[in-house]
Amino acid sequence: MSSGAEEMAALRPRRGGMVKWIAVLVIVIVAVVIAAGALAGWFNGPPITIVGAGASFPQPLIAKWASVYVNVIGVRVNYASVGSGAGISQITAKTVDFGASDAPLNATERSRAPGLLHIPETIGAVTAAYNLPGIPSGLNLTGQVLADIFLGTITNWNDTAIATLNPTVTLPNAAISVVHRADGSGTTFIWTSYLRLASTTWPASLVGKNPSWPTGTGKPQNAGVAGYIAQFPDTIGYVELAYTVLNSMTVAKIRNPAGNFILPTLTSTSDAAASASPALPAPDGDWSAVSILNAPGPTSYPVSSLTYLLVYKELNVFGSSMTQARAKALVDFVWWAVHDGQTYSAALVYVPLPVSIQGLNERGLQNMTYNGQTLHT
Repeated sequence: MSSGAEEMAALRPRRGGMVKWIAVLVIVIVAVVIAAGALAGWFNGPPITIVGAGASFPQPLIAKWASVYVNVIGVRVNYASVGSGAGISQITAKTVDFGASDAPLNATERSRAPGLLHIPETIGAVTAAYNLPGIPSGLNLTGQVLADIFLGTITNWNDTAIATLNPTVTLPNAAISVVHRADGSGTTFIWTSYLRLASTTWPASLVGKNPSWPTGTGKPQNAGVAGYIAQFPDTIGYVELAYTVLNSMTVAKIRNPAGNFILPTLTSTSDAAASASPALPAPDGDWSAVSILNAPGPTSYPVSSLTYLLVYKELNVFGSSMTQARAKALVDFVWWAVHDGQTYSAALVYVPLPVSIQGLNERGLQNMTYNGQTLHT
């Protein structure tokens, strides 16, 4: 045999062994991919999608949760920021898996949606945002002055009531343009509830999610009000804090019960939540009287509030549109949101939930069932 033939013969066993090892490696890789795919649900149809609707107040935070959660868990969360009123209507009609509202359910709303739980999701602030060219954030205002502006009693920026609070500011001789929410809004509920507490002129008839405003222009959602203020000079409206930070808006200092003018910030909102310490009911209880508005403390921002996710305790109420897999996915998402999801709150100027409220939420979520079967232990 020639030397070349001898070399070829010697190489054949080595190549044959190499081919066998490659084949084994390919089989192992395919097995790993199949196992990973099974765990991720790649071969079990489309990924589960959870649908929610409601308040625009927490929308930036819920959007962040959704973007993280789909990558971490593989479950999609679609949330429509349509206002608290619409969110309550949709969860009551069971056209969404969860609702969201800055206003706790009143007695009538609770009677229409038996078994609906309040799950506090975060804590935020409502600002008095304005557009006064040349005047930065920090204009001093009180609840009484704000009430009179939104009632149409104070109509000019250099009114004596405003000028007295701001002796070093040159206020324009310009008409005040008021903007408010046009939709059923939990942010409106927070704002009007505050004006009722902090003034002698705001009537009880104007407290709610969609009052009959005596003056001003209506715009939908926090984004709509924020956009209108940013576009038009001499305008004032009420906007959730995250929107004002994201849009670099100017906001007022509001006098708190301690007599101090306080800017809305993460710290001053957190101080309000810590100072208020309201006694909270069980998740399936009556939350209508829960409030942290006008909280005591020298550094508390006075227009601070909880905001809520609304979910049914027994998830078979949805009928055939809800499966056990979707029910478990819903509970798991809400559990994640009120635990791991809180790490994303501060960056968006929301106050992470204190441990006491997390514990309250845990008890509510552990009691959620599908056909009587507990979904999260």
